[in-house]
Amino acid sequence: MTDDRERWALILGGSSGMGEATAVTLARAGYNICGIHLDFRAALAHVEEVKTAIIAAGSEALYINMNAADDAKRSAALDALEARFAEARAAGRHPYVRVVMHSLAFGSLVPFISDDPKGAVDRKKMEMTQDVMANSLVYWVQDLYRRGFLEQGSKIYAMTSEGSTRVVPSYGVVSSAKAALESHIRQLAMELARTGSGITANCIRAGVTITPALLKIPESQQMIDITMKRNPTGRMTTPQDVANVILAMSGDGTEFINGDIISVDGGEYVTGS
Repeated sequence: MTDDRERWALILGGSSGMGEATAVTLARAGYNICGIHLDFRAALAHVEEVKTAIIAAGSEALYINMNAADDAKRSAALDALEARFAEARAAGRHPYVRVVMHSLAFGSLVPFISDDPKGAVDRKKMEMTQDVMANSLVYWVQDLYRRGFLEQGSKIYAMTSEGSTRVVPSYGVVSSAKAALESHIRQLAMELARTGSGITANCIRAGVTITPALLKIPESQQMIDITMKRNPTGRMTTPQDVANVILAMSGDGTEFINGDIISVDGGEYVTGS
């Protein structure tokens, strides 16, 4: 049976790195894109470049500059998307959100223990990181589900990393958020499956990838050097590798892949530390 519904992708963190690559790749495959991002003046020119690439592919680009962890702004963003959907329905089309990608990378890169209290994590930094990089996924999915954006065949992806189980000195706060994110995906996958909705949820665990988020980690160069020696392919993971997998996973016939952690790293994870 032909599925003639209009496919949209909602990319949380859609202006750079893996989110950007996935947005453009899905646009070239016929998806309209709603990108949620938080950028300031110096980065806004690049956001326009991303939107231009999406439009050049023949797709719609709805980009909203906001804090993705803000409840009121989340509601307003979904109102804006609903307005686009209303226009599509008025034109006789059937839009739905086929792909949700959670690729938010905004957290504290500080140790737990420091002689100087200002140099260590505190409650505000810990809770902010958990809220943005983990808990926000749940709140977005709740609203998307309740408001009818998700339908049979919708796919939810959350970007995790080896840091959820392995130690990097300055990564502890983010590591805890990644572990929570993986737990959230398992719970969402189970609960959504029991509704009979046909909606799936999985984690994508990319290898070490050069992105703006990676370069903010104090140990980033060391991580890059180790990865180049460790990855059996002799290269690092790229944002395009991730985008290609999400495109493939979002095709038909993948509905029984659910609640999993899918490595996209050329075998990097299985080589150990």
